[in-house]
Amino acid sequence: MTEEDFMRAALEQARMAGSCDEVPVGAVVVLDGEIVGRGFNQPIGRHDPTAHAEVMALRDAAARLGNYRLPGCELYVTLEPCAMCCGAIMHSRIARVVFGARDPKTGVAGSVIDLFAEPRLNHHATISGGLLAEECGGLLSSFFAARRGRTLVA
Repeated sequence: MTEEDFMRAALEQARMAGSCDEVPVGAVVVLDGEIVGRGFNQPIGRHDPTAHAEVMALRDAAARLGNYRLPGCELYVTLEPCAMCCGAIMHSRIARVVFGARDPKTGVAGSVIDLFAEPRLNHHATISGGLLAEECGGLLSSFFAARRGRTLVA
């Protein structure tokens, strides 16, 4: 599978979130070319502020691999990670993060700040941004446009 295939798998997860009326963000964890974890945003449905796509995918991968550390794994996520997710990524020892759309409000992989570049932190993942950015961003834009439309009608 290619990087685009992995991001498309993350987009599939994002669509699942949107179908549950959650913000459509999805993620997959990859090890040796195989998807070992999947997750999508679920904080509303689970009543859990930590149920972001990245955290859900990390939890799934850790359970499948039988280890809370995920060395050598890559995380593909449709939106630039927030500070909470960045912390989870660091603690899980993910080797590489590939994200789609930038998040100018809460993204910490270069948009607001870059926590992955902070030299005082003990783990540093390699970061790549912008993979299928238009498709990832478009999914979010469409979701929020529809939500605003519903609010105006109600």
